[in-house]
Amino acid sequence: MPDATSPTARETRKPSIFWLLAGIVLPIMNLAARFEIENADKFPRSGAFVLAPNHYTEIDPVVMGVVSWKLGRLPRFLAKASLFDVPVLGWLLRTSGQIPVARGGSARGKGPVQAAERLAREGGGVIVYPEGSLTRDPDLWPMRGKSGAVRIALEQGIPVIPAAHWGAQELMGRYSKRISLFPRKTIRVKIGDPVDLSAFAGRALDSATLAAATAVVMDDITALLEDIRGEKAPAERWNPSEHDQHETGRFEG
Repeated sequence: MPDATSPTARETRKPSIFWLLAGIVLPIMNLAARFEIENADKFPRSGAFVLAPNHYTEIDPVVMGVVSWKLGRLPRFLAKASLFDVPVLGWLLRTSGQIPVARGGSARGKGPVQAAERLAREGGGVIVYPEGSLTRDPDLWPMRGKSGAVRIALEQGIPVIPAAHWGAQELMGRYSKRISLFPRKTIRVKIGDPVDLSAFAGRALDSATLAAATAVVMDDITALLEDIRGEKAPAERWNPSEHDQHETGRFEG
């Protein structure tokens, strides 16, 4: 199996804006955390794909971006459209090929669909958080998912690769603005087999189909997280609407 810390794909070897970002982010993250990546060989070394991880702290995109870079692929995300209007940050997001999604929107919009089509043609990958926002589950288990990841995958005919990580909450708590650099943390990451979405191939992508396919993805992500945490998730996945919670924005409780 390839060394998880030695990129084997060619993407990260080509000079790009990512070299600047990696030069800034990697030293800090490697100082703050030790990454233990299980099943690194299941991470696609080439071709288009959607990476679908769990989401429980605001530093998650940095964590999964580092994982993607370490495994040799350029990290691209669906990101809030409002971030693209922020000076400097917006330029970095556009230059590095991140995909804007409007608040309350999904992967159905014209921009994300066109970007996904381009990634598929070019054989690129995109990291999509199926939960859409930080989980509301009080114990940080994955909550009910949204359809963005499976819509992109089914429309473009590319695989969804589930992933789970644990330990980032020690680096930055949910909704915290502070990073705890010391002592050094351990972040465990597990990559899964491509989600079996064959039952949905060729079907109309209506709400029922997308919801069912999303549930399969969330089941795979949750199973990976159970392995990492060494415990069982609740039998019923957390549904914010059943607890009078908004699915976007900050929430404490």
